[in-house]
Amino acid sequence: IAEQFGTLESLYPGRIDLGLGRAPGSDQMTARALRRERSGSADEFPEDVTELMRYLGPRTPDQRIIAMPGTGTNVPVWLLGSSLFSAQLAGERGLPYAFASHFAPRFMHEAIRVYRNHFKPSAVLDKPYVMLGVPLVAADTDEQAEYLATSVYQRILALMRGQSLVQRPPVETMDGLWLPHEKAAVGDFLGLAMVGSPQKIRAKLEVLIEQTQADELIFTCDLYEHADRVHSYELLAQVMKS
Repeated sequence: IAEQFGTLESLYPGRIDLGLGRAPGSDQMTARALRRERSGSADEFPEDVTELMRYLGPRTPDQRIIAMPGTGTNVPVWLLGSSLFSAQLAGERGLPYAFASHFAPRFMHEAIRVYRNHFKPSAVLDKPYVMLGVPLVAADTDEQAEYLATSVYQRILALMRGQSLVQRPPVETMDGLWLPHEKAAVGDFLGLAMVGSPQKIRAKLEVLIEQTQADELIFTCDLYEHADRVHSYELLAQVMKS
């Protein structure tokens, strides 16, 4: 990882961030297929963070393992998470924290509180720095946004059912595609989703920023048509500029 991100930092100086999290980043079957070493565990994550940051920092006289490229690049490291564990660890290490509110919004406020309460100034940060993940479906009208969002709903539903995550085109209605408890589960998953016209998106963002005092937002826009995704981001850019 140190050499991969050291290479990226060498190619694009100042444009690379490294986000570290405990989750496998895939479904469990894929995670098992990719795992070549079973001796490690998520419990060793704090030590793994320390080791990786050492590889990216300045070389020391007694350092026997050197990341090339990597050593001395000091790639900015973020801790990612959807739990209070990562929030506390990020605070104690004085690292920026990115919370996975794009799929786990239920614990967002508590995670932010834990992070800020445990924050200790470091060589990286002198005060807490929080980023929040936000699902986005912006369109010219609320009705169009709700229509496009059905692609997102279908994909989350497939994830919960253990089905293929291939993108699905939007539908006029989700009635008949999900059961009541599945609808509720998808709603919880996407509890922070910004779906609507620019005016509606602006109002929701103002509330979110006021409630959380987040320093940065990162958006995911999982729409079927590429043009709809681009337009969604264009509308978001207009909202942010205004």
